[in-house]
Amino acid sequence: MKIFYSQKFNKVLVSLPVVIKRVYKKQEDIFLVNWKDPKLHAKKIINTVLFSFRVTRKYRVLFKFADENSALFLSIGHRKDVYD
Repeated sequence: MKIFYSQKFNKVLVSLPVVIKRVYKKQEDIFLVNWKDPKLHAKKIINTVLFSFRVTRKYRVLFKFADENSALFLSIGHRKDVYD
């Protein structure tokens, strides 16, 4: 799986706490191997082409598939804010 990052994603990622960045990196590594891994808690967002996966209980990554072998990470953030 190949990952592309939106400008928004990169901008927000830089501002996150170091602990969240470390956990995100581990989750990204899992995503690269198998995006359906249960550790990610990946879910399709109803009535959209978007998906999300868990970084921590409070943080999520919002993404969509560009094709079957690549994904675009759109946003990362607190679960109450990331879906806006």
